Amino acid sequence: QVQLVESGGGSVQTGGSLRLSCAASGYTYNNNCMGWFRQAPGKEREGVASIYTGGVNTYYADSVKGRFTISQDNAKNTVYLQMNSLKPEDTAMYYCAADNLFACASVIRGKSAFRSWGQGTQVTVSS
Repeated sequence: QVQLVESGGGSVQTGGSLRLSCAASGYTYNNNCMGWFRQAPGKEREGVASIYTGGVNTYYADSVKGRFTISQDNAKNTVYLQMNSLKPEDTAMYYCAADNLFACASVIRGKSAFRSWGQGTQVTVSS
C-alpha cells in the first residue's frame, strides 16, 4: 500500500519561501511519477508540479512557473517542492500524489490521473 507523508507547510508572509517534502513508501519509486496538487477553500483541486522519478522531466502549472521548483532524492524516495516568492493566492492545502509515469502530464491538464495521495500540508501566505 502506497503511503505518502507530506511535511514542511506553514505560514509565511508575501514574498517568503517554504519547502515541502513528501516521503513515499510501499511504492516502486523509480520510473514512476510524483506530483504536487493544491486546494484552496471553495476551489477545485489544481495541479502544481510533477516529476518523472526515473529522470528529470518536470511539469509546472503556469501559475507557479519561475517561482516553484520540484526536485527529488531517489535514495530517500522523497520529492520536494521549493516555493519562493509566495503570494496570498498560493494559500491552500498542498497534497503529494504518486502514480505511474503516464500521470505526470495530468498536473497541467486539469484532471488528475494520480491514484495515491498524501494527507496534505497547509500553506498560508499572508499579505
